[in-house]
Amino acid sequence: MEKEKNKILLVEDDTNFGQVLKNYLELNDFVVELARDGILGLAAFRRERFDICLLDVMMPNMDGFTLAEEIRNVDPDVPLFFLSAKSMKDDILTGYKLGADDYITKPFDSEVLLSKIKAVLKRNQELHEKQHSQVEFHIGMYHFNSKLRTLKHGNESHTLSPKENELLLMLCEYKNDLLPRETALKRIWGSDTYFNGRSMDVYIAKLRKYLKEDSSVEIVNIHGNGFRLVVPGE
Repeated sequence: MEKEKNKILLVEDDTNFGQVLKNYLELNDFVVELARDGILGLAAFRRERFDICLLDVMMPNMDGFTLAEEIRNVDPDVPLFFLSAKSMKDDILTGYKLGADDYITKPFDSEVLLSKIKAVLKRNQELHEKQHSQVEFHIGMYHFNSKLRTLKHGNESHTLSPKENELLLMLCEYKNDLLPRETALKRIWGSDTYFNGRSMDVYIAKLRKYLKEDSSVEIVNIHGNGFRLVVPGE
């Protein structure tokens, strides 16, 4: 089975440079979407999922720093590279404060950029595999399989919705510890808005209902901070 290609969002207002870099990355087995300014870049990011974003800093309509803030509101974890002619220390520090994985000043060697992209994607893939290496959990008298999205107790079995499944998986990963609201909201819902928070509360109530047969298991609300899946003896 052919491996799915990584997708790159390239936001660059220099038409010639952007097209040359897009072609180079596509020759190296990436799928690349090129947006000509920050507003178009943000629209593309909201429309589909990307594995990494390459952002020019100086652009019309919306600069790269502002775009990075908007992207971080949608996905706090997607890798970000700034590609910029601005080499002042303050600009570079601003880029890293916004959560950039790298800040590369123009002109740059395309092979070096390619190596950095591959290194970041490899790191993220290894981290993802490590985080999700465990797919089966015992929660008191329940058995949870996050791959099959099933929660079983005796002869009773619930098939969880994708969001229920992801939320219970995160609670298990943080078992007997605090799962911060913001962390869960950004990973599952994409942002920690008030309405997404209310939605998560509904899903927490559903999970409590599924787990109600075991009185020793509890999802505790740590007011203003998050939730804690309490499983005695573990």
